[in-house]
Amino acid sequence: MSRLKVEDYLEQGIYGPKEIKPGERKEFLGTLRERVVIVLKKSQVFELNVYPEIVQKMKRHPHSNLFLNGQMDYQYLGKYIKLAMSHNIPYKIVLNKDHDSDLGLVLAEKNAINKEEIYIEKQNHANQVIKKKSVKAFFKRWVKKVLNKR
Repeated sequence: MSRLKVEDYLEQGIYGPKEIKPGERKEFLGTLRERVVIVLKKSQVFELNVYPEIVQKMKRHPHSNLFLNGQMDYQYLGKYIKLAMSHNIPYKIVLNKDHDSDLGLVLAEKNAINKEEIYIEKQNHANQVIKKKSVKAFFKRWVKKVLNKR
């Protein structure tokens, strides 16, 4: 039994400490799923506006940490960095060259909270509806013009 401890000790010296759930940590930008308060996918971070849900969660979880995907340009991350700083929430830009996570932002507590719903629906849904209506209105106007010219 003491031999195992010596081998474990040597392995830690050579390879570093064993990491719990490394796949999960890669996906959630360095933290565990059980600690996550809320996440945004990369495509959501690319959007112009800050998600109001992130602001609300930062207010409700003042002792959380913000993890940002370092494979994204700073121009997209900057608005969330400023938001974290305004709420005194520490942030970390995580760059993992071995794994490309779909997530762009993770807000997580230091301890497990086991929250079921961590994903936010895309903010653009209302804009898409407006675009569909405006395209439809455009074609109606165009058809009227064509018919009036005859």
